[in-house]
Amino acid sequence: MSPGGAGCSAGLLLTVGWLLLAGLQSTYGINITAVQDPSLANEGEGEDEGENEGEEEAENDSEAENEPQAEAEEDVSNRTVVKEVEFGMCTVTCGVGIREVILTNGCPGSESKCIVRVEECRGPVDCGWGKPISESLESVRLACVHTSPANRFKYIWRLLRPDQAIILANDSAILEVHRDTHPKAFECETLDNNEIVASIKFTIYTTTELQMKRSSRPDTDAVLVFVLTIGVIMCIFVIFLLMFIIINWAAVKDFWGAKASTTEMQSELSSVRYKDSTCLDQSPTEIPGHEDDALSEWNE
Repeated sequence: MSPGGAGCSAGLLLTVGWLLLAGLQSTYGINITAVQDPSLANEGEGEDEGENEGEEEAENDSEAENEPQAEAEEDVSNRTVVKEVEFGMCTVTCGVGIREVILTNGCPGSESKCIVRVEECRGPVDCGWGKPISESLESVRLACVHTSPANRFKYIWRLLRPDQAIILANDSAILEVHRDTHPKAFECETLDNNEIVASIKFTIYTTTELQMKRSSRPDTDAVLVFVLTIGVIMCIFVIFLLMFIIINWAAVKDFWGAKASTTEMQSELSSVRYKDSTCLDQSPTEIPGHEDDALSEWNE
């Protein structure tokens, strides 16, 4: 055989052998590795074992770190108290006001309720017709609906007329108006972020109308003062009378005892006198009966 043919047959045999090995590996799941030096294999195994041990130590360290965190979270969850809140009444029935936020559970100490904070509350926008904060015969001071701080709101004042409403230049919460010969009507709108939160109207009467209203009112102040004065005097008198009775209880008891005995004696005397009078009234009627009996015995 020629050398070239021998080389080809050897290569063919190697190829067939590798194909057979690949078929066996896929069929039976046999792991076939190339032949290595024993020392290299041992070094590879040592490196694998070292890597496995390092991974195990890292996992143990992570578990040890996670356990205290889990315990801390459990302690925090156990210490957490469920807090319940309720809201107080709003200070206004319309417009913008404030209300209290009350904590009903989790208050410090032994308190059952405690105020957490104060927050803003709102009601209907239209507040109808209001009253001035102060007035005299010459001028009137009007106030828009607002809360502190007043500068956080925007205010629009209008003079109301039958045909139109005139916007005034004043943009503050307080407006001072002088009385005129004719009554006037004003309106104030309170805006928060260009949103109307309250609207209120006022009527400004003339000086003559104000005087007529004041004169037409019944003079109840004097009557009220008189009634209150009499009531206070009566209460003081009753208090002093009770104190005198308590302090001099023995003398009061003797006085009422002597008075009661005197009334009893008078009642007894009156009863005796009544009995005597009835006996005297009955005695003359009995005498004729005895005389008739005697006459009948004598006749017999």
